[in-house]
Amino acid sequence: MDEDTALDTCGNLPSAELTHPFGFETAVYKVRGKVFAILPLDAERPSITLKSAPDDAASLVREYGAIIPGYHMNKRHWITVALDEELPQGLAADLIEESYQLVIATLPKARRPVA
Repeated sequence: MDEDTALDTCGNLPSAELTHPFGFETAVYKVRGKVFAILPLDAERPSITLKSAPDDAASLVREYGAIIPGYHMNKRHWITVALDEELPQGLAADLIEESYQLVIATLPKARRPVA
């Protein structure tokens, strides 16, 4: 997955909002005010930081060299995925969707987006 595809994938999720709280060089996607994806734009090495269940995060870090504990985030709950490395087809998109789902699961039912 490349950076543009990652941005499109995040932006096409229900109620996803693109913000730039750290400046325009970083895209931060939120749903109902909660972060689910962070992408440094035009970085030398494109990556995306995503929320992950702790057990899944540990397994992913062990299994894939392209996935490391979340950069500048809680290492148990966030992972950083290198977008320029080989990953199984669809894995990056699945991880984006999982991050989104983990975040909306923490919202009160009345605030959850309707797909």
